[in-house]
Amino acid sequence: MHKCEPLYIERFSVFQRLTHLLVIVSFLTLAVTGMALKFAMEDWAQWIAFMTGGFTVLGALHRFFAIVTFFYFFLTMILLYTKWKESGKSLLGFIFDAEGLVPNLNDLKEMIATFKWFFGGPRPYYGHWTYWEKFDFMAVFWGIAVIGSSGLALWFPEIFSKFLPGWGLNIATIIHSDEALLASGFIFTIHFYNTHLRPDKFPLDPVIFVGSITVDELKHERPREYDQLMASGDLDKLTQCRAPEAWLKRLSTVFGIFVVVTGSMLVVSIIISMVKHIHF
Repeated sequence: MHKCEPLYIERFSVFQRLTHLLVIVSFLTLAVTGMALKFAMEDWAQWIAFMTGGFTVLGALHRFFAIVTFFYFFLTMILLYTKWKESGKSLLGFIFDAEGLVPNLNDLKEMIATFKWFFGGPRPYYGHWTYWEKFDFMAVFWGIAVIGSSGLALWFPEIFSKFLPGWGLNIATIIHSDEALLASGFIFTIHFYNTHLRPDKFPLDPVIFVGSITVDELKHERPREYDQLMASGDLDKLTQCRAPEAWLKRLSTVFGIFVVVTGSMLVVSIIISMVKHIHF
């Protein structure tokens, strides 16, 4: 037994944290540059263009971080492959594992229990992944398939027009623009709230940056995982006395709040721009 208090347990490995850092930087840059291009006539979009060197620079940044997006998708596939091999399960067994990342019937039950919790019911018996975290993870694949493919069609129209009709590129423009708008709105509102802005974590949950949480946090937030680790006898093996470095927590807090504030300001700017052009 460890003779220290509090005890910490790793939730995200260094590889996972670095991959998510790429996700944060690339998505934020894609959202800011993409929305500035979409709303190019708005004052806030022109200010962003002025601060970055013009709309041509915004386009170049957008394409560069699109490459970064495909790169972190590749890293995610490596991570999943590694986790599959470590599990010793068949591919289908790994994909449809009850505690895996693919949504299942238990997630529906937890979602219903969550809504009951909002109105005074007991806190749901969450495990390693909650239903909204699974949804966020699956969005990576949806984004690559829909936003990524349509973006490639717009980036290389000469190639895609060899097997797509002209109206196909028009559809790609609509899909890329509107799906990116939807993704930005979701990440900067729902995801931010679920992760950082909810009352028990406000203004930031640093775990994705520092990697570990206390055992008390695990027991409170993910009781099913805690009980599973206790039952298997693995909890003591996975805990450690060493807390995350203080400098890393400070840096993470500053960076995380910057991202949350920037994303929130972008959403407000988009909403104002869209409301201005509604004709009653």
